[in-house]
Parts: sequence; C-alpha cells; structure tokens
Amino acid sequence: MKKIILTLSLLIGLTAVTFAQCEKTVELSSSKTNHLDEKGTITRSDDETAVIDISKTAVDISVNGEHKITAPIKSNTCNWTVPFKEGKTVIKATADHDGQDENITITIEGKDGKVTLLFEMESQPGDKIKVGIDKFTEKV
Repeated sequence: MKKIILTLSLLIGLTAVTFAQCEKTVELSSSKTNHLDEKGTITRSDDETAVIDISKTAVDISVNGEHKITAPIKSNTCNWTVPFKEGKTVIKATADHDGQDENITITIEGKDGKVTLLFEMESQPGDKIKVGIDKFTEKV
C-alpha cells in the first residue's frame, strides 16, 4: 500500500511540474535558422539570432534584434515528461502577414535533451522554418 501511495504521489508531483512548466512565460534563443521544404529538406540556412517569447496569450518573434511578429495564441497543447528537455508543445496562433491574418503552427520539441522549434505558415507549406534552441529561459 505504501508503494502505491508513493507512486501516486510521484505521478501527481510530476504532472504538477509539467503543467506548471506549460503555464510559464519563456524565452527561447537560437543562433541558426534552417528553411525546409515540404519534405523536410534544408533549402537554406542563415546564421542569425532569433528570440522567441512565449506567454499564455501570445508569441513574439524577433530576428537579429528586429521585431518580426506578434501572434495571439488560439490553442496550446503541452506535454513534457522532463521539463525543457523531453516533450512537445504545439501552439496554434494567428499572425499578421502582409495585412492578412495567417494561421501558424509552432512546434517545440525536446528529444534527448535537445530542443528544436518548427514554425509553419498555413499558406506556405513549402517554407518551414526550423531552429535549434540554444537557450531556454523562464521569465518572471
């Protein structure tokens, strides 16, 4: 009985930590941007600094210090087994693209301690953007 209670306590604790992580405001930083085609083949790579701020309500992206987009979040699915190392977040948002609302999907995935971000615009399936996350910071 003690083992069952201990196991349940650990599961509840891990669930609370994972859920708490998903509710936090974070800043992701990257130093290289890869552009991919629909098959996932790299078509272009750029050495540039990207900063992605994610809050409960919006995603803000800046490249080389220049603000690029603010996208209000429509939905956020978050499932991390090890905070900031193993798991996945999928964010659906809407961004202003040339005066038109554009549906975007941002997928943040951690595997073997390496975190990547994939940015996709619904209207441009042939130009996905993938970055390796160099730094993952919680903001207060």
